[in-house]
Amino acid sequence: MKNIDYEEQTIITRAIIKAAVLMSEFGAESILIEQTAQRLGRALGVDSVEISMIPVAIVLTTLHNNQSVTTTRRVHHKPINMSIVCEIQKTVIDMEKKNYDVAYLTETLKQIQPNYYNRWLVVLMVGLACASFAFLQGSDWGAFFITLLASSTAMFVRQELAKRRFVLIITFGITAFTATMIASLSQLNGISSTPNIALASSVLLLAPGFSFVNSFLDSLKGYLMMGWGRWMEGILLTIATSVGIIIAMAILNIKGW
Repeated sequence: MKNIDYEEQTIITRAIIKAAVLMSEFGAESILIEQTAQRLGRALGVDSVEISMIPVAIVLTTLHNNQSVTTTRRVHHKPINMSIVCEIQKTVIDMEKKNYDVAYLTETLKQIQPNYYNRWLVVLMVGLACASFAFLQGSDWGAFFITLLASSTAMFVRQELAKRRFVLIITFGITAFTATMIASLSQLNGISSTPNIALASSVLLLAPGFSFVNSFLDSLKGYLMMGWGRWMEGILLTIATSVGIIIAMAILNIKGW
């Protein structure tokens, strides 16, 4: 068995929790975070890794030869990005196969950056997705193009607000307000005979599906605290979206969808 002194175990503990925090921040499932931390611990030579997670923090302990090191890190939630999670998983596999040390893990984590699609491609595809949903629900071509314009513009606004580090709840509210204001053009005479479909479809990009799916999976697998936290996050984002829609409809005196 590899002999690890207290100082080296501390470095290992800090590297493992760094990986766990990154995965949590970018939307990984709780059981995956725990399994990844335990695999990293085995690859780096400690006897076991114990981890406790709540939505805003992670507590992690490594055990080796009756010696334990515990550390806590704050979790700052960021936009969902599975490229980060995949990169960490690749790093774990490399360490298991090639017996890399903790210095490799630390350096790799420093170099990991989110892999974003071209922002204009995202704007276009989100707009097309919402417009396609409107068309599938029976909209005419006028509502289709209005939905395309509204949802594409809303996605652009969402990106700009995220770049300026606005709170996610505020971002969702402003984005929903923008989408509803533009989609209301479909109610002008002669533009569309299905304006309600455009109004409803233009805000679909704000559905917090990932939060709700993760909350269900976490709760189902025994991570109740994480499940409740993610469920509440989804509820708050839904409320923020609803408030943005209601304010826009009140300004425009729209009675409903």
